[in-house]
Amino acid sequence: MNAAGVGSRPLWQQVLEDLERRIEVGDIVDRFPTDKELTEHYGVSRHTVREAVRRLRARGLVDRHRGRGSFLSEGRVTQPLGSLYSLFRAVEAQGLEQRSEVLALERTRDAEAAARLALPPRAELVRIERLRFAGDEPLALDSVWLPLDVGGQLLEVDLTHTALYDELQQRAGVRITSADETLEPLVPDADARSLLQLDDDEALLRVRRLGRQGDRPIECRVTLIRGQRFLYTSSWRADEAAGPTTGFGAG
Repeated sequence: MNAAGVGSRPLWQQVLEDLERRIEVGDIVDRFPTDKELTEHYGVSRHTVREAVRRLRARGLVDRHRGRGSFLSEGRVTQPLGSLYSLFRAVEAQGLEQRSEVLALERTRDAEAAARLALPPRAELVRIERLRFAGDEPLALDSVWLPLDVGGQLLEVDLTHTALYDELQQRAGVRITSADETLEPLVPDADARSLLQLDDDEALLRVRRLGRQGDRPIECRVTLIRGQRFLYTSSWRADEAAGPTTGFGAG
């Protein structure tokens, strides 16, 4: 490749664009070349190669598997904004196995969650914490607090391969009919980085949800999602009265 000079594109950008072209035409399939292979192929420094590959990972095109190298991404889980949404179904719609590792399923007290659920500070709640997987890859860390009269119906349920909203409806007769949500980028701490097997430069999205049945708050949820594996989409029309609104549900 030509060295970058005045008026030319940086070398990493040239490598990035050629890698994207090679992925698109099927020249690179499944296993992604190593840094050494790319350095030899393009005749550039390892630093240049790593910058190009870092940007491919940031765009969700390449996944790094510890101990096995890098592979083309199996695809991002896509979520349309503005509707009640199930992470369980979104993952399976991508043709990936959806499963959860249940980290906590217990009765607890939490003053902040209770306040959001319009309950007294010492009210008993049920807390459910799950590490959510898409295929073999961890995708999200999901924490939910429910009122005891609702969540108590789930304390003996196996939540490793089922949608929480389905279980709420079947066992407690509860259906989420509305929700308020916020979404923000988050720098992960060491625990989240380890659990979700994050790359050094990978950020999270934090989604806070308050779900209701009618006027009653039912679900207080905080979900940490890998930014490289999740894509939010929205659409709107100029003749509609309101613009797009967020709507994430991780059932």
